[in-house]
Amino acid sequence: MLLAFDTATPYVTVALHDGESVVAEARSEARMKHGEHLAPLIEGVLRDAGVVRQDLTALAVGTGPGPFTGLRVGLVTARTLAMVLEVPAYGVCSLDAIALEAAEGLRFTTDFVVATDARRKEVYLAAYDEQGTRVSGPVVDKPEAVATDLPVAGEGAVLYPDWFSRAIGPALPSAGWLARAVVEERVELTDPEPRYLRRPDAAVPSAPKRVS
Repeated sequence: MLLAFDTATPYVTVALHDGESVVAEARSEARMKHGEHLAPLIEGVLRDAGVVRQDLTALAVGTGPGPFTGLRVGLVTARTLAMVLEVPAYGVCSLDAIALEAAEGLRFTTDFVVATDARRKEVYLAAYDEQGTRVSGPVVDKPEAVATDLPVAGEGAVLYPDWFSRAIGPALPSAGWLARAVVEERVELTDPEPRYLRRPDAAVPSAPKRVS
């Protein structure tokens, strides 16, 4: 049983895959509540599938790119569960999970782009071939600097229609597709480490000035 979850966007998504199909999936309804919602959603999908944590054989977690705080919640949870349960934890670029779902929706007929909200009026963006395989990126930039006429999945296309005129679904990553990506070996698997494209907003305070 593979437990998959992603916290790289304002919403939390969790799913359970039994090796053949996704057997349970859930998404948070409130934005920016990663710490409050991840654990209950995990317990919910396990309960819906009639399994317990000890039945899990692997974990998969979205590594972003995304905001520091949200990513930290998901990645710390994945590493902790993996250590306690003594199972492997795999990291997956969150844009890749969106891309696989988008490629199926496009019926594998054209190249496309995934753009997600990076805040600061910027987007995280990566380019994909018709099979949903990443060919470049991810990068972080202003939408006008990476504007394209290709189809664009992800929330960035919804937020910046002037620069991404061919918006397609999905807007957000699905843990179900993240799980499929891992089980079917359709994406690059990494360690569960954050994929940061910019420095965190929080900074270590400098040493206080000496009082003379």
